[in-house]
Amino acid sequence: MRIILLAIGTRMPAWVTEGFSEYQKRMPPEMRLTLEEIPMPKRGKGDSVSQIRAEAEALRKRLEKSPGAKTVALEVNGRALDTPALSRKLGELKDVGQDLVLLVGGPDGLCPQLSASAHERWSLSNLTLPHPLVRVLLAEQLYRGWTLLTGHPYHR
Repeated sequence: MRIILLAIGTRMPAWVTEGFSEYQKRMPPEMRLTLEEIPMPKRGKGDSVSQIRAEAEALRKRLEKSPGAKTVALEVNGRALDTPALSRKLGELKDVGQDLVLLVGGPDGLCPQLSASAHERWSLSNLTLPHPLVRVLLAEQLYRGWTLLTGHPYHR
């Protein structure tokens, strides 16, 4: 099983890259975590609609490389999962050998049509989180979910 985080934006601060990498390398080979950064299209003044459309097109194009994967849009208004629920979802996907693709939009969020086309919509918090922090937080929670599945003492 592969877990692919598709995120809009490149050139993250060093602490983001280091934090994500730390949890990425802790993941086992049977649940490999990868990050694919999608460059943010050029922004025009007050042109967020075309920006979101361009980001959605880039994400859709990349999704074509993962047919059969479960897609999850990370959204403020998505379904909140606790760690045991996330762990169960990871276990179910691992058992059937299905990849997981997680979508993180740009500063204006995901295109509503792209979000609606995802299999599920999850929320990481009711708080508004900066996109760089989402990468680290998500990597840690995926690692925590795996440790819960395997009985590793990290999750207490």
